[in-house]
This record gives sequence, C-alpha cells and structure tokens, in this order.
Amino acid sequence: VLSLLPPYEGKSILELGAGIGRFTGELAQKADSVIALDFIEDVIKKNESINGHYKNIKFLCADATSPDLDISEGSMDLIFSNLLLMYLSDEEVENLAQRMMKWLKVGGHIFFREACFDQSGDCKRKHDPSHYREPRFYTQVFKECHATDDSGNSFKLSLVGYKCISAYICWIWEKVSSDNDGGFQRFLDTVQYKANSILRYERTFGEGFVSTGGIETTKEFVAKLDLKPGQKVLDVGCGIGGGDFYMAKEFGVYVVGIDLSINMISFALERANGLNCSVEFEVADCTTKTYPDNSFDVIYSRDTILHIQ
Repeated sequence: VLSLLPPYEGKSILELGAGIGRFTGELAQKADSVIALDFIEDVIKKNESINGHYKNIKFLCADATSPDLDISEGSMDLIFSNLLLMYLSDEEVENLAQRMMKWLKVGGHIFFREACFDQSGDCKRKHDPSHYREPRFYTQVFKECHATDDSGNSFKLSLVGYKCISAYICWIWEKVSSDNDGGFQRFLDTVQYKANSILRYERTFGEGFVSTGGIETTKEFVAKLDLKPGQKVLDVGCGIGGGDFYMAKEFGVYVVGIDLSINMISFALERANGLNCSVEFEVADCTTKTYPDNSFDVIYSRDTILHIQ
C-alpha cells in the first residue's frame, strides 16, 4: 500500500483511522511529522505503545467526522486512510472529504483505500456495519470538492491515482488550482466518454467493448499473440475491460489494464466484480506511466495511439 503513495519524505502526514499502527511507524520513518488519529482510546493507546519511540508522531484519540476536530487549514502534505470511509454514512463521507481538502496544502495529496462492492474474505459477517459502495461513489464525492482561500483563490481535487489491488481500490487525489482544467482526461470523461456515452457505445459494439470490432476483432488480434498461462499482459487503453476479461479467462494470463478515462476504469472495475479472473485496472496516462524493466510478457493496445498528439 505504501508503495503507491506519492513521495512523503520530510512531509506532514495526517493518518485517519490509524488503528493499532499497521502503517503509522512506517510513515513516521520518512515523514517530518505524523498525526495518528483514531476514535477508540484503547486502540490509539496500543498504537502509541508500539510506535511511541518515534518522536515525530502525535497520537490523537478523536472522531475524524467530528466538527470539533481541530486541524489547521492548509497544514498537511498527505492525508492517509485505510478502510475508514466504508464505516461512515454517505453524508459523513461527503463532509469529511470537504474538510480533508481544507486541511491539505496546495499540491498536497489524499490517499485512501476501501473495500467496495461486498465483504472481503471467505467469512461473511452476520452483523456488518460497513457500507460496500460502488467505486464511482467515492470518485464523485471527491471530484465535487471545492475550496476557496482567504485571497479568493479556488481549489479542487484532481485524481492522480486510481487502482484496484485484490479486493480493494485505492485513490490518490491532489489539491490543485481550479484553473487547472484537467486537460485531455477531462475531455474524455465529460465529452467523449461520459457514462451514458460509454453505455451507448457498448450497446453498439457488444458487452465490454466501446470501439469498432468488439469481441470478434479482439479474438483475431489476440490469436496472434501466442499467449501462455501465467504470462503478464499490459493493455494500454483498456476501455471498460472486455478484451482483458477475454484474455484472462481464455488464456490464463494476468492482465493489467490502464486507461486515462476515469469513467472507463470505473465501469471496468464494476464489471470485474465477481468474475474471478486475473485482471487489475488503473487510471493512468500511458505517455507518463512507468514500470520496472521486464514487467510484461506482452503489451497490447488498440484504438489508443490515435488519441496521442
């Protein structure tokens, strides 16, 4: 999880729902300061007993949703939470998102990881206080956050990372000036690939596909790749995932699908739920995304390069 974070060396971090300190100590090793917050007193005391030797951690027993929580505006470089929002009501999530944005410095980041759709693990709990929401709920709530400073400058949250890991989904947001128009990604999600447009394309080209040829041309192209079970495939411009599900199911490969469109990846994640095939999806710009050398056996792309200037 921590490998997904933007650089946080020498930064000020607010950890919401810190628990007994699964991440607190590791964050403190690099950060300038960490505020570890949890509303259960015994839990935060346990965290302090484990990580109290780090002198840059402030342990705080408080409710993240309380209006009495006093965090200075514009004081945090990174706000981190893990499996917290799923225990809050919709209204609490909306209010907390707005306050988190105010606590952030301009250029600061919010990271959160949540379980979506349903319970993780094999043991289903009879009384479960969690809200298993579709990912697009969180995306929409944070995308709608806006703030204005004392000088009248306005700010918003820009999605810079959105990725599924096993049964969990991670988001990374950056606080930016509202003058930042979001570029080509915004065009894709508000013009060419709005949610209703995606569904219309899918009705035209077949389930899982939003471009010409659908499953038939996918089968034709993939047949040329000589895929073997266990290989790792990168799909650049994966759309809503139809080709990735096909490759994973038919050939036993592990597929990483990336796309610049938030809406596309949201649909792909929803479609992946319950399919039990080896795919992961991430919002990423293929012109800037990097991977370690020799990460993939096959790189597959269609109807993508035409979008690059």
